[in-house]
Order: sequence, then C-alpha cells, then structure tokens
Amino acid sequence: MTRWKAGLAALGLLAAAGTAVVLTATSASADTVICEKYGSTTIQGGRYIVQNNVWGTDQPQCITVTSTGFSISQANHNVPTNGAPASYPSVYYGCHYANCSSGSILPLRVSDSRFGTLQSSVSMSYPGSGQWDAAYDIWFDPTPRTDGQNTGAEIMIWLNHAGAPQPVGSRVATVNLAGGTWDVWYGNIGWNVISYVRTQGTGSLNFAPATFFNDTVSRGYAQTSWYLTSLQAGFEPWTGGQGLAVNSFSVTTDGQPPTSNPPTSSSPPPNPGGGKCSATYVKNDWGSGFTAEVTVTNTGSSAISAWTVGWSFSGNQRITNSWNATVSQSGTAVTARNASYNGSIPPGGKTTFGFQASYSGSNPVPSLTCS
Repeated sequence: MTRWKAGLAALGLLAAAGTAVVLTATSASADTVICEKYGSTTIQGGRYIVQNNVWGTDQPQCITVTSTGFSISQANHNVPTNGAPASYPSVYYGCHYANCSSGSILPLRVSDSRFGTLQSSVSMSYPGSGQWDAAYDIWFDPTPRTDGQNTGAEIMIWLNHAGAPQPVGSRVATVNLAGGTWDVWYGNIGWNVISYVRTQGTGSLNFAPATFFNDTVSRGYAQTSWYLTSLQAGFEPWTGGQGLAVNSFSVTTDGQPPTSNPPTSSSPPPNPGGGKCSATYVKNDWGSGFTAEVTVTNTGSSAISAWTVGWSFSGNQRITNSWNATVSQSGTAVTARNASYNGSIPPGGKTTFGFQASYSGSNPVPSLTCS
C-alpha cells in the first residue's frame, strides 16, 4: 500500500502505506541501488517504476533494482506492529502521484472491455525473519486521476506475511480465488480497503486483477464506474525487511492508451541548454498548488555524468518538496542538480525528477535550461 499515512497513524490501524509523492528517477540498469527515502527509477524502458518509499521511519533502507524487480538490500526496521509500517518499496504499472509508467493504458475505466483482459504475474522471495506483509496493491478512483490520493478502493492481495501485523478492519469472509483460499478483510479509512490474505502463503501469483475486483463489487465495496489507476507489488515491513524481494513483475494488456485520457498538461519544447542535454516540464495543477515532473534528456553523442536544470518562476511559486534531485530556490530562481544515482545518462537516455510547490495567481510553465 502506498498512499495512506496520516489517517492510519492517527487511528492506530495495523497495515499502512506511504503518502509520499514520488516520481520517476533514471532508467535502471542491473544492480542500481537506491537509498534515498523517496527515490525511484524505471525498468524495462519505463514500462514499470520501482520506488523505495520509506515514509514511516527515519531509519535507512536501500533497494537494489534489477531489470525485472528489486530486493531490499539494507533495512533493519523496528516500528510498532500495532501502527503503520516503515515503508512500502514496490514496483508498479500505471500512475502514482502524477508519476505514470510509459505505455500504460491506465487510468482505465472498469467498464472498458480492456479491463477484463488485464493479466499480471509476480514472483517474490522472503527472508526467514522479520515482521512484514507481501502485498499486491490495486488502486481505484471515481475519476481518471493520475495524481494525489485515490478515494475509491484499494485492494490488497497478501501473498504472504510474517509476525503480528494484520490488515485494516476486520475479517468478513473466506473465498477461493485465483487458485488459492483467501481470508477477506474490510475497513474504511476515507476509502475502502479490501484485503485478501492467503491462508497458505505463496511466492508467486498469476491472475487477472478483475477476479478480485469482481469479488469486491459483489460485496458492495467497489463500483464498475470507477477507474483503475495502478497495479503495484511490494512489501510493508515493520521489523527487519532486508532480503524481501520482487524477483519479477509483469502486466500484459490489450489495446492502446485510452484517447479520452490525455496528459493533464503540456510542456514547452525542449531547451537544448548547453547542447548536451534538454529539459521539459509537465505540471499537474489543482489551483493552490501543483506537482511537476521534469524530464532530462541527453541530446549529445557521448554520455554525461552530471546535469543541472535551471528556471525562473513568474510569480510567487514556492517549492515545498522534491525528489530524485537536489533542488534549491532563491526568490524566483530555481536550480536542480542530479542525485547521486541518476547523474549518468547515456546518449539519447532520459531521467526525471519532480517537486511539489504552492502558489497563488497565475502559474505558467517556465522556460528551462539544461547543462
């Protein structure tokens, strides 16, 4: 689970997820290591995004990203098991807080015939210690939103778990789905949380997301007018965590991205800057604040090892949070420099970083320079 934090901590519920706004970093090669709390990267040409997402603790956590998934290579968490977990490192397909994987058909209305054609598979491995759950998250929203908190339903599929933590709410049924027997839990924390806990843990699952969604609809917990926004596979550790791994993750689809869901905003033409890199800016604006994703592209014929992007706001915009770059602001002038893990970009390669900001008045897309 990736999107609930403050409400869970206040209520003292048992299973949680980070509300961190996380955007794509660089395209990962084998053995890319990310230790930044909210660092992320893309794999398989951007089809999937891997995020570290350490939102429930200040203790360090590192993930080692492969071409097909990731493993938690450093973690020694120790947070109370009657509260929120330490993190939710995951790999996902679709959109998460304005960060969308490439070529995704999501958001997708459930009533669209393509929803029934979705298939997904995941393979996981687990350490012999710690307290954690291995959760496949499916998110739904009443609107085709790509940013912010989904408010429809969250389906959590617990392939396995260890220790004391339990899902949100209470157990309401036991069902046979997708080749296994599952205890069904239900709770509401501002949106419906439906957890399917496998009675005998497994390390893999190959299934149609519609299988679990149709069961939630039959129980009155979801609606077919809603939109699927993301499919995510990862872990919620409370104690330990090192050794948890998603060995592989895939989503197969039919059709092309829905033409009814265009990008939420447009960006200006790339500015070549010093001739080695260009930068484009896409924002998601809600009137008093916004998030933005900046894509840095190596336009030269040789690899670059570091980059800097600069721009000036036209009004009173103030950056409040950033990820996958070191961002500084002085008045209206902003400078963003690469993080330790995404400065190297091959010819034609790309990396992205993002930020959140507040403002009042107008908020045009600024002109960017890249060097």
